[in-house]
Amino acid sequence: MWNSILSWDRPFFGQLDQLRHDLDSLFSETGFSDIRSAPRGSFPLINVGESTDEVRVYVFAPGMNPDDLDVNLQNNVLSIQGRRSAEPGQQADKGMYHRRERFDGEFARAVSLPETVDPDAVEANFKDGVLTVTVKKRAEVQPRRIKVKARK
Repeated sequence: MWNSILSWDRPFFGQLDQLRHDLDSLFSETGFSDIRSAPRGSFPLINVGESTDEVRVYVFAPGMNPDDLDVNLQNNVLSIQGRRSAEPGQQADKGMYHRRERFDGEFARAVSLPETVDPDAVEANFKDGVLTVTVKKRAEVQPRRIKVKARK
């Protein structure tokens, strides 16, 4: 393999391109899409936050259409599935990519939520490429303010 990469009859940048291609092929077998990217399945990126009365999940899906997202909550597991495809003009129809970091294809992410969430009190909103899923906590687990009465 290395002898074919470092043959002196090809231009230097052609050799580097071949080396990059061979390394990308090697890493594709390990679950990474190429040597420079995050593991497959890490799209979309997710942040999860919690307050006293709700849990919020932020799903970062720029360029996605909200109709292409499928969001489900079952047994305290929030799952997000969908498909992202290349836009016209972003495909290398006449040639090859020199670098490709945008993921195309189907994806699925799952997030375990605390036992305190109410599966009947879920709201999902999509704005500026960010899906925000808000799940209220059950009333019985939320802090309850107790009024203190003055005695005479």
